[in-house]
Amino acid sequence: MKPLFTRNKLSLFIGAALALSAGAALAQSTNNTTNPAPAKKVERLKTIMVTGSLIPQIDVETASPVQVISAQQIQRSGFTSVSAVVRSISADNSGTLPSSFANGFASGASGVALRGLNVGSTLVLIDGQRAASYALDDDGQRSFVDLNSIPLNAVERIEVLKDSASSIYGSDAIGGVVNIILYRTYRGAEVSAEMGASQKGGGSMSRATLIAGTGSLARDGHNAYIDIEYQKTNPIYANERGFPYNTSNLSSIGGFNNNAGAAPLSGSVYGAVAPATLTDPTGQYPLLSGSPTGLFQPLRPCGPGTVAGSNSSGSYCTQNFVGQYGQLAPQLTRYAIDGRMTVRISDNAQAYLNASYVQVNSQSQTPPSQIQAGTPINTSNITLPAVLSNGQLNPNDPFAAQGEDALINYAFGDLPGFGSYNDTNHNLRVVADLNGYYGPWRYDAAAVINHTWLTINNYGYLDFPQLYADILDGAYNFINPSSNSAAVRAALAPTISNTATTDLESVSLTASRHLWRMPGGRSALGLGVSFRHESQYEPALNPGNDYLGLGNTQIIGSQRVGAVYGQFQMPLLDTLTANVSGRFDDYSTFGTNFSPAAGIKWQPIKQVAFRATYSKGFKAPSFAESGASQSIGFVTYTPPPGFAAQHGGDGYATTPYNLGLQSSASPNLKPEKSTSYTLGTIVQPLPDLSATLDYYHIKKTNVITVAPSTPALAAYYAGQPIPPGYSLTYDNPDPNFPNAPLRPLIVSSPYINANSLVTDGVDLDVRGDFHIMNRLQWISEFTSTDMLSWKENFGQGYVQFVGTHGPYGLSSGAGTPKWRASWSNTLTDGKWSATASIYYVSHLYMSVPDIQSGCFSQGANGNFPANCTVPSFTYVDLNGSYHITPKIDIYGGIENLFDRGAGLDPIDYANGYNGVGANYNPTYQQQGMIGRYFQLGVRVRI
Repeated sequence: MKPLFTRNKLSLFIGAALALSAGAALAQSTNNTTNPAPAKKVERLKTIMVTGSLIPQIDVETASPVQVISAQQIQRSGFTSVSAVVRSISADNSGTLPSSFANGFASGASGVALRGLNVGSTLVLIDGQRAASYALDDDGQRSFVDLNSIPLNAVERIEVLKDSASSIYGSDAIGGVVNIILYRTYRGAEVSAEMGASQKGGGSMSRATLIAGTGSLARDGHNAYIDIEYQKTNPIYANERGFPYNTSNLSSIGGFNNNAGAAPLSGSVYGAVAPATLTDPTGQYPLLSGSPTGLFQPLRPCGPGTVAGSNSSGSYCTQNFVGQYGQLAPQLTRYAIDGRMTVRISDNAQAYLNASYVQVNSQSQTPPSQIQAGTPINTSNITLPAVLSNGQLNPNDPFAAQGEDALINYAFGDLPGFGSYNDTNHNLRVVADLNGYYGPWRYDAAAVINHTWLTINNYGYLDFPQLYADILDGAYNFINPSSNSAAVRAALAPTISNTATTDLESVSLTASRHLWRMPGGRSALGLGVSFRHESQYEPALNPGNDYLGLGNTQIIGSQRVGAVYGQFQMPLLDTLTANVSGRFDDYSTFGTNFSPAAGIKWQPIKQVAFRATYSKGFKAPSFAESGASQSIGFVTYTPPPGFAAQHGGDGYATTPYNLGLQSSASPNLKPEKSTSYTLGTIVQPLPDLSATLDYYHIKKTNVITVAPSTPALAAYYAGQPIPPGYSLTYDNPDPNFPNAPLRPLIVSSPYINANSLVTDGVDLDVRGDFHIMNRLQWISEFTSTDMLSWKENFGQGYVQFVGTHGPYGLSSGAGTPKWRASWSNTLTDGKWSATASIYYVSHLYMSVPDIQSGCFSQGANGNFPANCTVPSFTYVDLNGSYHITPKIDIYGGIENLFDRGAGLDPIDYANGYNGVGANYNPTYQQQGMIGRYFQLGVRVRI
């Protein structure tokens, strides 16, 4: 790699730093020579630090909108994880990543996507410092900080900056910043124990915490505390829920029957076979080219849990894999220990050392693996040979005596794990910080070392070379699978294990001070310099692409980043304050970037203020996009009606299947760039009532993407040449219509800087804190985000996504709701409190503009459901606490108080089977699947 700084770049860094500090030096020199002030008179900055500013503020209401969530608010909400708190923010939208997305690349992790700009465009900080990314990227592309790896019990508050902040923090802050602020000091001790259970079964939770600290900085000169947390949430199985979450058969309400066996190209654990011939007997894998010459029949008699059926293709055993094996929520087990030692070095300086270790284990399972898979190797027409490699008739082929091969549909119900995973993420983080005053300067110097390692174990995926060999020599017994030895099973589906890592090491120094007086007060300057090293190593998840039905990604990369940055704040009038800021970053990978910003706040009267910001931001290419990396993921896809007509409407052309989207890294990528502005007002008509209304507008250019599959697919279906840069991998011929066009299996292209994206919307925040009588207090908080537009230009004009199920290739394809809102109301008299919280997400039209036009959800009679809409979702949580004694509290709550069910969503592919989802949207409506949920806990102060 090239050096971090060349001679010219070093000169530029030094020049920028000197330019930013010249004003400060001049002011200090002037004050010392013309009007020297005694040291004891030095004016120091206020101590309120606000996310997005290098300069301490008097007021949290800055030119940029900042939402603050206190520890007390978190307790009242009933949330038990940082993920749940952050992802409840109304500004979190398209591309957000829930822990419930068990089928994703980053399974078990959770990320936030402010402004719907995906998890890679929201920066997550801990105490204002960067944290190492999760070792697996979302969709194999986007790096992000796993919210599950942050201890909740040590959180003092969470600040959410709803504005671009690259001028202060650099890359990734295009959508905004989430700053998790932990306790600086803690005295006393508190233990808590909590349990939770769903009324419908499954998902039971147990949680225990301990936080204890001693010492006073003022009296003893030191403080130390430790926080220990444990939490386990059990899985929810589909058989613990009712229709439609427990089945792939929606034929009773107008959908398709996608249960195993009934759906083409799938089989039950009892299998089905049809006599067949090989259409490519001399190919590399001739057994993959079977074409039926007769009707299907069960390989062995239908057994328990199956239903016999028949259609034009023959007879079969139908099996509800979702109901029998599926999970709707994974098992999560989390351990965390976080400790901090703070020492007062002098009246003007203190230091702390913070160390934490968090371990999160995520376990989930999917139904048994099918012998027929679309990717990475197409085994849709796999056959059993009539004669084995040793010359004997194949006992697994009932047509062998007639000299005919057997086309087989089959699911391996006897394999260990049958398509499950067990991932454990370890996160070790150490921070050393020195802060205080040096003369008029307030400074903060910090060093961070953060290492994560993710141990990955996948079970039950078929090793294709072994499968092919077992079919050739008859080693696997399909007729009587119980006779297969443990060795045969283990060889056919070995555990796929590896360890992925990420590392971050950084040092930073910031300083701020007052400067000269202006009409509205003293101006102020903030300066900063930082250096960091980041790396990621993710070995191939599917080595050699040998394992059927398993996506693949491999990421290797590292970089060094240096930056200088500064902020200048100007109180132009008593009522008018302006600030400018800028940051210069130098990356060892792609080069340099400069990010400027400006903001203004005008408060003509005490009750009303207006604010505005303008900024330039950027997002550096991730290692997946620019390193030694490649990935393939899948989306649920159904060919268009014209293609179906060419195949006589048979299952080959009408059944949803996994379409592979393959991408490869490009070392020539440039950073994504953004231009943002906000306009807002702050109103406080009463001392106890305030509101903020902010409009935001963000335009991203150079958007890093794999070109959408739409142009390639549209050209293919129209019989036109495939556009440059694309390639398609095709399915085997349709046995019923062998001369009809082939079904596309994989769309391939490299990452490119191609698109532009524009989004804008309105945030409303209202807070009231009213004292009613005696000690009775009513606290009301309302937040909402109205996304006015979210549109992307794929080269042929902008495509609107707001209110649709697109972008469908992003994360779990959860969609882009127009509205998200929450409203909480608390009554408390100091001894007890009760909080009712309402959460709302608007409806989605089931179109996916990045794949095809029109309604994407199809059933037996066209659009399914007829209005092609996922209904809006509203649920209510009720939480409360009571002081039994001054040291003992009991608390509890009921989530989803009215047991509101999740709306039908047949095209969301999270937590599904064979390319078909669990019929609801877990990203926005998981609480509807969980149902009414009870929590009860006790908290004791020692």
